[in-house]
Amino acid sequence: MMLSVAIRHHFPTFTLDAAFEAPPGVTALFGRSGSGKTSIVNAVAGLMRPDAGRIEMDGRLLSDSGTGHFLPPHRRGMGYVFQEARLFPHLTVRQNLLYGGWFSGRRDRAGFSRIVEMLGIGHLLTRRPVALSGGERQRVALGRAILSDPRLLLMDEPLAALDEARKAEILPYLERLRDETGLPILYVSHAPAEIARLATNIVLVEGGRVIGAGPAARILSDPAIAPVLGLRETGAIITARIEAHEADGLTRLGTATGTIFLPHVEAPPRSVMRLRILAQDVMIALDRPERISALNVLPAVVRDLTETDIGMLVRLDAGGEAMLARITRRSASALALEPGKPVHAVLKAVSLAPGSIGGAESGGSTLP
Repeated sequence: MMLSVAIRHHFPTFTLDAAFEAPPGVTALFGRSGSGKTSIVNAVAGLMRPDAGRIEMDGRLLSDSGTGHFLPPHRRGMGYVFQEARLFPHLTVRQNLLYGGWFSGRRDRAGFSRIVEMLGIGHLLTRRPVALSGGERQRVALGRAILSDPRLLLMDEPLAALDEARKAEILPYLERLRDETGLPILYVSHAPAEIARLATNIVLVEGGRVIGAGPAARILSDPAIAPVLGLRETGAIITARIEAHEADGLTRLGTATGTIFLPHVEAPPRSVMRLRILAQDVMIALDRPERISALNVLPAVVRDLTETDIGMLVRLDAGGEAMLARITRRSASALALEPGKPVHAVLKAVSLAPGSIGGAESGGSTLP
């Protein structure tokens, strides 16, 4: 699937002028609230007709202001999951799910059972939406959208209305959706932790314009986007494989540059994971430190340095993957850091919160 978007639309408070291409996988539209992300998704869905521009998916023209062509929403083959689940309150979970199949003409019982199992909602089928938690309602909404047999799934801040516990509950199901269905997804979010776990590609939207686009690992490790993320959220994602669960409660993971120990990770050995490592949690040492409490010391090479308002962002090459460290200018000067200099990245095992660890997408690993 290749989605091509180039649109322009004037609103009273700003002008949306966005162009990007979304390849197969999960493409995250990321940016601050009010930046134009939902408007872009609505244009793709056919819920908004742009003043100008063209939207095309896999060679199929969805809209073109030049010719006046505009395919209505029901003919675009899109599944849409909103912030609120928007389930039919008078129908049971089963009936809500079957509505998606009815809408698409799909009567595949095996497919229905597979989606129910994948989303873990089999025990909910006889309940009505009022008896469900927020996370359960969103899983049912996901199932209904998938069972409509869409060419593309649109998700507009699907976790924004949930508390942290419910977000943690539903994120693994979104990872399964990404990996097991092969369904292309356009995912709107302003939460860095979500896109770090889920996205294969990222489109950065700021003030109605696309300011960057590309593979998630490259975009998130680019110091230039720190102002968009905020320094506290700036970091990178690296790929790791679980090697063993140790007797003392730690999990040992292998990465391209060395071993990382983390508090117990709920996944079997050989599982490939994505680790989001915040720049503020990485220290830099010229020599490998000894007799310290930090368990994770990884060899790396300085790739570049970027000044910020309050210090420096140092981008490191760690076995071919990028890692960021946020340090003071004084520290950068004292260590005489410069591109090409070998260093060690020091990371506490407890620095990675559970929400920063997720399953890597299928085919996304370069580990042996």
